[in-house]
Amino acid sequence: MRIEPAAAGAGREGGAEAGSVRDAGGGAVREGSVKRNALRKRRRWERVLAARRSRRAQERQRSRARRRAGTQPTRSGTPAQERLLVARAAGPRLCVDLGMASCMTEKETSRLASQIRRLYGANRRAEKPFWLCLTEFAVGSLIYRECVRMNDGFSNYLMDTTPESYLDLFPLDAIVYLTPDSENVLEDIDPNKVYVLGGLVDESIHKKLTLQRAQEQSLQTARLPIREYMVKAANAKNYHSETLAINQVFEVLSTYYETRSWPAALKAGVSSGKGYVLPDAVK
Repeated sequence: MRIEPAAAGAGREGGAEAGSVRDAGGGAVREGSVKRNALRKRRRWERVLAARRSRRAQERQRSRARRRAGTQPTRSGTPAQERLLVARAAGPRLCVDLGMASCMTEKETSRLASQIRRLYGANRRAEKPFWLCLTEFAVGSLIYRECVRMNDGFSNYLMDTTPESYLDLFPLDAIVYLTPDSENVLEDIDPNKVYVLGGLVDESIHKKLTLQRAQEQSLQTARLPIREYMVKAANAKNYHSETLAINQVFEVLSTYYETRSWPAALKAGVSSGKGYVLPDAVK
């Protein structure tokens, strides 16, 4: 499945801006072109948000009308599919950044494909799912082949896949890159934001790779509030890590989005093997 038309349109018009930001050093004319492209991308994103709000209002009106009439909506798919399509229209969006494939071995890439399967399955089961997008996901690449090989029905997953970067699809100020090395704490989930997870399984530990990537792209960053709500548990190896697999991060985000409780969310996604527990578990 390709990126949805509204977002793809934004990417085509915004591609020059993303390129100029990364290449830097253009002349005055190029800078003016960057600003115009950024403005067009921002206006298109605002139209997307306005359309979402309109669809939400229309759906509320239809729901009230059905309740008054005592009828139920006609279902064109399974409840899970319907929830996913609502997320596609109303957000929030979650991108898995697959632009760091060169940093992984074949074994690590296979593990990442497995994590993508778990993430998609959890999202499909969620009462309030995100709309998912795999970016820099090129047909024929190793991660593409592993996703198809390891995940039955992958081609039918209800999500977007695109070889483009999230930088070409969304305004920079709408993107929040989630990395455990950020100094900023994620306090809430905004349906109008696009949250990005680094698609990286790193057994050799490239420290702060996702943070460095986000900073080079001038993006907002945030980390999960693990140290704000959890404490370090005593263990034989004195091991404590805030680095989670992408499916574990998603479990935290999804649970929080449904419950609005960080303790409940962190309990769901942060395994005891990471060396962190909720304070009441220490007693």
